[in-house]
Amino acid sequence: MGAGQPTLIQSVQRALRLLEVVADHGGRARAKEIARAAGLPLATTYHLLRTCAHEGWLQHLDDGSYVLGHRIDVVRDHGTAARGIALARPALEWLRDELHGAVYLGRYVDGEILVADIVDSPRTPRIELWVGIHDAAHATALGKSILGQLPAADREDYLSRHPLHDLTPRTVVDRRRLRLPGPGEVAVDEGEYAVGIRCCGAAVPTPEGVVAVAVVLSPTVGDPRPALRTGAGRIARALALAG
Repeated sequence: MGAGQPTLIQSVQRALRLLEVVADHGGRARAKEIARAAGLPLATTYHLLRTCAHEGWLQHLDDGSYVLGHRIDVVRDHGTAARGIALARPALEWLRDELHGAVYLGRYVDGEILVADIVDSPRTPRIELWVGIHDAAHATALGKSILGQLPAADREDYLSRHPLHDLTPRTVVDRRRLRLPGPGEVAVDEGEYAVGIRCCGAAVPTPEGVVAVAVVLSPTVGDPRPALRTGAGRIARALALAG
């Protein structure tokens, strides 16, 4: 191999080619069809198919055919989410500059609340998550914005698995007193997560899942709701482009 040429692993190339062949055959094909289309010996094809099926990239059906496996969906979903976050960055940065505070983007995935992105700057530093969001959703504007969007059964399931920890003197630890935002409302955290820190959050309207955005508020900011709603709309449009 000449200088500067990349090192390529032939077995990986062949395995990826098999996935392409199955996809080109409408997502379902038999080993002989795959071998013929890929230009590979049948024995080699069988070895590669078994490996791909074992790892979840393909699924071997009882009739002998192969279909695309669940790992394809996982990669596609993560790729869509990553593209959405990248496209939403300008909107997150606009919101940071408009409200002079660090911005947090959160998602509800597989029964858990996750921080998908944080946009800050030297002038608008982030608040360190000294307690993870999974243990503090009830005390944060981001978490409350997501909990408020969940169907009642999903919300009850989440709260039953995540105790309401007492983080500051202002933290609400009684489910009956937990105030969650309704449609179009803004969630507020007045020192419930960290003493002296104010945050507000809002739902991001998207059919792709439950998403929310929250901002750390500086003492000089007036009513944050108009900017927060505008920012949430911009983020929603960016996420829609990724889908």
